[in-house]
Amino acid sequence: MKNILNWGLLSTAKINRALIKPLRASKRTVLLGVASRSISSAEAYAREWDIPRAYGSYEAMLADPEIDVIYNSLPNHLHAEWTIKALRAGKHVLCEKPFALTLDEVDAMIAASQETGMVLAEAFMYRHHPQTLKMKELVDGGALGKLQLIKGAFTFTLNREGNYRNFKEMGGGSLWDVGCYPISYVRMLTGLEPVEVSGWQVTGEEGSDESFFGQLRFENGVHAQFDCGFTSPFRSYMEIIGSDAVLKIPVPFKPGVKSEITLTRGDTIETIKIKGQELYLGEVEDMCDAVLLGTPSRISLADSRGNIAAILGLFVSAKNGKSEPLPPRFV
Repeated sequence: MKNILNWGLLSTAKINRALIKPLRASKRTVLLGVASRSISSAEAYAREWDIPRAYGSYEAMLADPEIDVIYNSLPNHLHAEWTIKALRAGKHVLCEKPFALTLDEVDAMIAASQETGMVLAEAFMYRHHPQTLKMKELVDGGALGKLQLIKGAFTFTLNREGNYRNFKEMGGGSLWDVGCYPISYVRMLTGLEPVEVSGWQVTGEEGSDESFFGQLRFENGVHAQFDCGFTSPFRSYMEIIGSDAVLKIPVPFKPGVKSEITLTRGDTIETIKIKGQELYLGEVEDMCDAVLLGTPSRISLADSRGNIAAILGLFVSAKNGKSEPLPPRFV
């Protein structure tokens, strides 16, 4: 029985750097190859990061029978196409967020995973971190009382001209890039899909949203508010308000090896210290568990589909200028 998985990086994207260290830290993974659109680019990247194999096309990597798992870090509009190709080539796939840009794409990805028997998971790294698991435990255990309101934000200033995040046709915009995090967080906490969403956006020259402001309403009476953007200073937080207490997470999406969250009940503020781990290691080990042990991925395909549905609903609301119930096609 195989107990070591050979991984391949599908592209030379900057985000790869976050995964290289945990891939080498895990006892169950080997970083075997990297693919680019040219052999010169792939070979230069392989030399820089000491990766044994370089492929001058994405197809060449998918044709290598020794590659077990593909990390799809391509721009958003290419996630579905190359994930499906990788699955059909007999590779398991860890696909960067956002999973895809339409529900038709998501459904095609899920169908390809089911038809081939290959594992497919979305790379929301924060979902595997001990801080997130502890926070979820506190909320589910009733530490806050009845959940009422969840607030969050993820913004930074994007100064890189020509970056795909600026182009709508490439799946650019702040909602797809960073807004997906607070939406995922809120849905994880409630364990539900929103029944109504409202969204407002500020668009840039290339048509993508530079800033987005959203609200979500859930059937159990919980409401959520968030903002995201590329033109504001760096901000990243989540605040969870219950009938009895308030939980604040100052670093929700990129927690480190040590983290703190605060629980406020009346005049009492409790600081909860959490021993964390390398941020991206959790998603690597989760993928290994799913492939080698048959354990369900922590982020299910239904969960990933729900996040895309919520995002699409918010875009519809922003376009129509009114709140939108999530219609059956979105859920």
